[in-house]
Amino acid sequence: MDTSPAEAAAAVQTPYERLAALGITLPSAPPPIANFITHVREGNILYLSGQGPREADGHLHAGKVGSEVSTEEAYQHARLTGINLLAVMHDALGDLSRVKRVVKLLGMVNAVPHFENHPSVINGCSDLLIEVFGEAGQHARSAVGFGSLPGNITVEIEAIVSLND
Repeated sequence: MDTSPAEAAAAVQTPYERLAALGITLPSAPPPIANFITHVREGNILYLSGQGPREADGHLHAGKVGSEVSTEEAYQHARLTGINLLAVMHDALGDLSRVKRVVKLLGMVNAVPHFENHPSVINGCSDLLIEVFGEAGQHARSAVGFGSLPGNITVEIEAIVSLND
């Protein structure tokens, strides 16, 4: 019986083994696009600045969800954004195993006014974090629509993560 990539990922232990089972290689952490830093650690909490759907080659996915970009495409963009958040976590912590729990996500969707499926889009990131961290990847979340995002990107997601001592 064949197993799905998500089932194969859940059968292994470390976040890196789960990423490998999913066929994901972490890119370099994307640099900030303005006057801010990618993360701030305060005690055992890591605050991650908003990331967007940037490919490893620098290409940013742009457009309005609900007109130029489908919900399914935007889901994949949110998943890519999750990979970029993981790259920042890795850069900040040196080891994703230090993540105790993903506490909260704020997902922003660059959508047309009548678009109503924001949660379905941001599920791309949420699903990835659960695949990588298991139960520790389950989180509180907001998924909201915006009239525009920097560079006309389709999604932007920020995160709050608790860390093991």
